[in-house]
Amino acid sequence: MMMMMEQVWTQLGPAIATMVFVWTMYQNYFPHEIRGHIRRYTDKIVSYFYPYMQIIFHEYETDGWYERSKAYVAIERYLSKNSSTQAKRLKANVVKDGQSVVLTMDDHEEVTDEYKGEKVWWISSQQVANRQTISWYPREDEKRYFKLKFHRKNRELMTNSYLKYVLDEGKAISVRERQRKLYTNNTGDGGYRRRMWSQVVFEHPSTFDTLAMDPNKKQEIMDDLETFSKSKEYYAKVGKAWKRGYLLYGPPGTGKSSMIAAMANFLQYDVYDLELTAVKDNTELRKLLIDTTSKSIIVIEDIDCSLDLTGQREKKKEEKEEVKDEKDAIKEKVKKLGPEKKPSEVTLSGLLNFIDGLWSAIGGERLIVFTTNFVEKLDPALIRRGRMDKHIELSYCCFESFKVLAKNYLDVESHDHFPEIRRLLEETNMTPADVAENLMPKSSKENVDTCLERLIKALETAKEEARLKAEEEERAKVEKEKEEKEKETEAKNPEPVADELKENGKLESNGVKEDGDASKV
Repeated sequence: MMMMMEQVWTQLGPAIATMVFVWTMYQNYFPHEIRGHIRRYTDKIVSYFYPYMQIIFHEYETDGWYERSKAYVAIERYLSKNSSTQAKRLKANVVKDGQSVVLTMDDHEEVTDEYKGEKVWWISSQQVANRQTISWYPREDEKRYFKLKFHRKNRELMTNSYLKYVLDEGKAISVRERQRKLYTNNTGDGGYRRRMWSQVVFEHPSTFDTLAMDPNKKQEIMDDLETFSKSKEYYAKVGKAWKRGYLLYGPPGTGKSSMIAAMANFLQYDVYDLELTAVKDNTELRKLLIDTTSKSIIVIEDIDCSLDLTGQREKKKEEKEEVKDEKDAIKEKVKKLGPEKKPSEVTLSGLLNFIDGLWSAIGGERLIVFTTNFVEKLDPALIRRGRMDKHIELSYCCFESFKVLAKNYLDVESHDHFPEIRRLLEETNMTPADVAENLMPKSSKENVDTCLERLIKALETAKEEARLKAEEEERAKVEKEKEEKEKETEAKNPEPVADELKENGKLESNGVKEDGDASKV
């Protein structure tokens, strides 16, 4: 036996050496064009006898925005259930706020899967660049991909059914286990390969249970959101993009931002906080839209003062120079402080196309939310139905809203002070934010009675301030009307006034003459 092994190795050694020599000569002296032809025909011969087929899924798209392929991510999540039991080398990723670990197979590992009785193989591979380079983008040098291998007789089953099943299941797993994110757009000075959005984990605790608003109105909004999230087929049937617009308006402190967070938590959506002043032009605005995902809320807060977009169709040159309120004054000061910074060139037309144009259909299952303190300042074209489908007014705190806040902050549902608070809330305006601040205990010594009494005092003070302000405004109004009336009278009767002035002049001259005569005497 030993003699036979020695003979085999004796014969195998020269053969291996010959093969290495031939391969070296082939690599060093055969032109690249000839090697390409040889490899192409060799692959054809091998594929003729080889009974298996392969499909490659690269990690990064070749023509995208340098983002991970959605197919690759879905496959990675789908294979995680098999990777943890079959692969010997694993990679770990943390999701769900650090409460869950997802295991995926490392490079050059292989796992098997079965679909309708047919066996398939998934291989995780990595292609390393031949040259040594230094790059801020490792994916340019290390190209990972998944390889699916299956028998050629199952080609139709794999391409028509199995791949769709894998992608759908992977997406469903990603939605269940993903960390929801809060995104904000980056400025336009990051170079060609800058990321369009920066992100952090979305951890806002606001829910519809904690929102201070009328329960019936709250339920109406929840029903509207739930209906939208389940209406993919309906939107396709009526020929509309699967999106919906919400306009939240009301005084500052009425809970517009909390409403957005509650909507995101209710639907389990990501939030894209779009800062229009950081968007260079309409083209960049479209790129930002393309780079958002489905199951998301795109938010533009304080749309009335984000850019000069309000009422553009009716404005004239002279109206642009007028500053009617404090926000406009602040905008003018900012412009004066930074004249060297190029202003955003986003137009009303570009924003309208962003909301309701051809590009708005990309992605699907998306909410677009605008907030404003002054809804009357917005261009009607911006907030019409079809763009902002549902208008939600968030106003001052009512008694029903107060009861929600009392339950949240003090854990009480009834109290002797409630009737008085109800009366005061009906007589004066106070935002939910101000009510909540008065209800919040400021030390461990404060109890329910202390907090409610502080709120009553604050309401009484607000009521008195509102009364004094109303009286002052009434006096100012009366004085203004009186001045206008006097001006109108002078404008209608200019001659009597002139005669009176003339008469006064005569009297004065006579007085001077008489005085002169008197001095002579």
